[in-house]
Amino acid sequence: MLVPDISLIDPEKRHQWRQVQPLIWSLPDSAPREDLGRSVMRTLFDQPRWLEAFHLYDDRGSELFERICDLPEYYLTRTENSILESSAARIISAAPVEAIVELGAGYSKKTIHLLREQARQRRSGIFAPIDVSLPGLMAARDFTAANFPDLRFLGLHALYEAAFSSVARDIPSLFVFLGSSIGNFTAPAFIRFFTQLARAMGPDDYLLLGADRIKDTGVLERAYNDSSGITGTFILNVFNNINGVTGSNFDVSKMRYHSSYDSEWAQVEMYAIASAPHEIHFPSFGASFNWVKDERILVEISRKFDPVRLQQQLKFFDLSPVEHYTDANQWFSLLLFKKALRTP
Repeated sequence: MLVPDISLIDPEKRHQWRQVQPLIWSLPDSAPREDLGRSVMRTLFDQPRWLEAFHLYDDRGSELFERICDLPEYYLTRTENSILESSAARIISAAPVEAIVELGAGYSKKTIHLLREQARQRRSGIFAPIDVSLPGLMAARDFTAANFPDLRFLGLHALYEAAFSSVARDIPSLFVFLGSSIGNFTAPAFIRFFTQLARAMGPDDYLLLGADRIKDTGVLERAYNDSSGITGTFILNVFNNINGVTGSNFDVSKMRYHSSYDSEWAQVEMYAIASAPHEIHFPSFGASFNWVKDERILVEISRKFDPVRLQQQLKFFDLSPVEHYTDANQWFSLLLFKKALRTP
């Protein structure tokens, strides 16, 4: 049985959190409904139209993404998992921490390797997954209880920027950000995210970062356009979520999915394209637009990285490279960093 423990939450911020499930705490004000709606409107009325990737991950979207991770074309999950399986002992040894804080955890399937080594090498510790999906956190809690009873569990139900800012800086923690989720950030969002994360980290904290690498275009495009069509369903499902958030009337039957790799920007771009014209109304905002046939809405990007340049860049966020782990094909990288103390 897992032991309740909220010591990882900064004492000055504990009053902001409320318990919503056994061992799971939520930050109610981290994503108010009005702010979600406005974030949709601000990008859908941009030129050209686009969406922020976090809107993809309602409960249905999270389930679809778990299915994507098992697709034969989607090499990222199994490649990263194999690196974690072979390198977890070295990672945990190199990062002497009390807590493992996983950002955007989902169902925490890959983190099992790190948890196993934390339990084996240290006999105790805290596992604190962060996610906006409550079912995912509940699944992670139940799995942890069944397999790692010596670890304390603290599920954080919030946007990860809001949650990691509540983590106590005096408890040595390994922040884990897997799946090359950084690839979903636009350049400004990348800068903002790492500025906030580095500011939230304590002097004895580490970061384990998964990054998909630049590779053959065919491999990349197949990974985001699977033969079973699940990726397309995942991308278009965002409009069902938007309908719920804004009261809009997007019709998924009048759109199609398209993806391609832009080699200049080193990113896969995933679009919803209107297959028929339709008027989109947002009654709660008193706004509308005509989505004309063949007009694209950029739903998600997935940037690819040169790991050496990424290590160099993150030095300017006070994150010092510790180790680089990769696979035999050098398709994916796991990068370990330590929070650096800035010298005057």
